[in-house]
Amino acid sequence: MRQLNLLSYNVQAGIHSRQYSDYFTNSWKHLLPHPEQLVNLTRIAQLLRQFDLVGLQEVDAGSLRSAYIDQVQYLARHGAFPYWYRQINRNLGPFAQHSNGLLSRLCPQQITAHRLPGLPGRGAVVAEFPLTDGSDLAIAIVHLALGGRAQRQQLDYLIQLAAQHPRLVLMGDFNCGCDSKGLRALLQQTEMHGLDCALKTFPSWRPRHTLDHILVSAALRVVNARVIDYALSDHLPLSMTIELPAGVHFAETPSVFNGLTPRD
Repeated sequence: MRQLNLLSYNVQAGIHSRQYSDYFTNSWKHLLPHPEQLVNLTRIAQLLRQFDLVGLQEVDAGSLRSAYIDQVQYLARHGAFPYWYRQINRNLGPFAQHSNGLLSRLCPQQITAHRLPGLPGRGAVVAEFPLTDGSDLAIAIVHLALGGRAQRQQLDYLIQLAAQHPRLVLMGDFNCGCDSKGLRALLQQTEMHGLDCALKTFPSWRPRHTLDHILVSAALRVVNARVIDYALSDHLPLSMTIELPAGVHFAETPSVFNGLTPRD
C-alpha cells in the first residue's frame, strides 16, 4: 500500500450551521445537547467510511452539550475505524471537552500530543506510521488559534515539528488562508506543498475562505485534492490522496485497540 486517502473536517461538535445568524440563534447548542447533533454525526460517519485516515477538529470528548457522548469514539465506531485517539485541548469539565480527533485504518506506531504556544486550548496530534524503508510517515492534526500573534507562534512551532519529520502531513483547521505570511513562511522553510487557494472550505453555506489545509513534505506526491460538498458544520471537509515515494510502502505494525498511549 503506497497511497493514503485523507480527510480533514472541522465538525463543530455536530452542530449544523446554515447561515451566519446561526452562530447567534444556535449558540445554546454549544452548551446544551440537541437531537440534531447525533443525526449529524451519524451522517458525517457515513462520509468518513470512504477514507483511510481522518483528522477531526472541534469534536467533544463527552460533556453536557454532547449528551456525554465521546464524539471521536462515536465517529470511529460508526465509521468502522479500528484505531482512534482524542486530544482534549480545552477541558471545561461537564460543560465542554473541546478536542482534536484521529481516526485511522492503519495502526500508528506512536502518537504524540503537543500543546501549541499561546493561550491554553490549542493542540496538535502527531501519529507516526512505520514504512518499509525503516522511516516513518508522520501525520499531524492541528487546530490553530484565531489571533494573529498566537497563530504565528503556532506556525513557527510547526516549522520546528517539520524539521523532526522528513515525511510529514500537516492537516486541519489553520484559521488562516493563502494571504497569511506565517503560512507562507512555513511552506518556504519546510518546502511542504499542497496549498491550493481554490479549495475554499468556509463558511460551508457559501465557501469563500481557505482556512482548512492539508500540506505534505516534498517527498510525498499529491494525487488529488478536493473540497467535499457535505455541509453539516460551518466548515466543509477537505480530502487529499497522497502517495509515498517509489518502492516505499506502509509496514505492518502489531494491532492494538484505540491506538497507543500518547507521549507528551
